[in-house]
Amino acid sequence: MKYHTPALLAESIKGLNIRPEGVYVDVTFGGGGHSMAILNSLTTGCLVALDMDANALKNAPEDNRLKAVHGNFYFLRNYLAHYGFRKVDGILADLGVSSHHFNEAERGFSFQHNDAPLDMRMNAGAQLTARAVVNQYPEESLKSIFADYGELPNAQRLAHLIVSARREGAINNSGQLKKAIAQCIPRGAENKYLAKVYQSLRIEVNSELENLKSLLGQSVDLLQEGGRLAVIAYHSLEDRLVKNFFKNGKFEGNAEKDVYGNVNVPFKQAHNKAIAPSEAEIAANSRARSAKLRIGIRNK
Repeated sequence: MKYHTPALLAESIKGLNIRPEGVYVDVTFGGGGHSMAILNSLTTGCLVALDMDANALKNAPEDNRLKAVHGNFYFLRNYLAHYGFRKVDGILADLGVSSHHFNEAERGFSFQHNDAPLDMRMNAGAQLTARAVVNQYPEESLKSIFADYGELPNAQRLAHLIVSARREGAINNSGQLKKAIAQCIPRGAENKYLAKVYQSLRIEVNSELENLKSLLGQSVDLLQEGGRLAVIAYHSLEDRLVKNFFKNGKFEGNAEKDVYGNVNVPFKQAHNKAIAPSEAEIAANSRARSAKLRIGIRNK
């Protein structure tokens, strides 16, 4: 089975406007689809590819233009400094969970496998798991996670059901979690609801929004003038952060003005709207359906 089929591959590579001799970063190597396309566009250039999952980097080819790093892009600046790069020409982030993660039941990313442990760690060496969140977090913290990260209207009741169920015994796997929250799951929309529950837990376990904010902030200093940042997001929380940052230079609120009333933002948007996959791509790869690509160009 293929490790992962990259979404919006042609669009993201085109959006990076790759210089053959440039330095580029793929902060989410995954199955290597985007990275290979970048490498194919380079001559004397270099690609630094990161992934939190050591298994993903097993897909990395032997290529002297490629530097593969097992690490979190939260620390991107440090990794680039290690290789002597102060500035780069382009950064790509494909924020989705890989097909491999969904298909490997023991990783716990999919609610389709009842016996799957509640894990959800992108980095298998990290300490926090979904099991710990479900069994140890206070009710109010669980409510906040489901309300903020899943935008679930019944987050309070959902959290209460989990806390009530775990008093009878630990909730260790997907089947037990689904049983615990069964009263909350709307009929006819079971998969959509459970996807949001799992999204909430995954974001918490992997600090996904904090990592994204860090990446966006670091990119301001790391990108050359005219350098490009391409971000593929899969849910509104991620996409909203990227959209606001490109538009206003902030994650919330309007752009700040100087004393003369001029707006100074670090990026200009390559396109007015996010780029979505074509119907043909969705037909070939259903997991690309929710993908949105935004491209920012570093201002002077």
